[in-house]
Amino acid sequence: MTALVVFVVTFSARTFALTAGYHRYFAHKAFQTSRVFQFILALVGTWASQKGPLWWSGHHRYHHIHSDKYTDLHSPKNGIFQSHVGWVFESRSDHVDPKFTKDWVKYPELVWIDKYAHVSFALYLVGLFALGSLISHFYPSLETSGLAFVFWGGILSTVLLYHTTFNVNSICHIFGSKDYETSDNSCNNWFIALITFGEGWHNNHHKFAYSVRNNLKVWQIDITYIILCVLRKFRIVWDFKQPKKTI
Repeated sequence: MTALVVFVVTFSARTFALTAGYHRYFAHKAFQTSRVFQFILALVGTWASQKGPLWWSGHHRYHHIHSDKYTDLHSPKNGIFQSHVGWVFESRSDHVDPKFTKDWVKYPELVWIDKYAHVSFALYLVGLFALGSLISHFYPSLETSGLAFVFWGGILSTVLLYHTTFNVNSICHIFGSKDYETSDNSCNNWFIALITFGEGWHNNHHKFAYSVRNNLKVWQIDITYIILCVLRKFRIVWDFKQPKKTI
């Protein structure tokens, strides 16, 4: 049971940091928040081992301009393996055109966390080990350990995080419904939406990229948007950008 709790908590927290932070905030500025919470989103996002917020948002902004063209690093037009994970191993994926991140480089703490994202992830693993070891010492009845925390919260959940992100790049440009006409092959996929906290409503997103919400029908579940609405009640986030129309 302890292992399951560690897995769910670490997966959920980092998924939200990616979907709300890296994606909707840093890439699209779909809402506003304080400088402190901005950094928290960036920090927790680095624990997903998907590099830093500037790299991630810069690549995503490039993707929206080149979506499903051959210049798109992770379009299925270049093969499903390439779109899912192959693009990560290309040297060109390391580079981000500075024009895509010029609005964020004015924050030195973001530049710093982006540069040392790998160190942040390593410290996250160390923190998991330390926490698991402490719990094992003080609550032996829970039958856990530092290594168990690292495995469930740092390795297994991170691998799943990789593939949930990659599924949006690959599956959501091949399989699903297309409610809106867009210049690419983006699709809405309900299953991917569930496991990615709403990112699977990808055709909706490519139609209204600036929107804080991806669910444009009452039955579409967008967990990220639900959490953001709760945070808005506490004035942690504000100024939500909404789609101009829905169907």
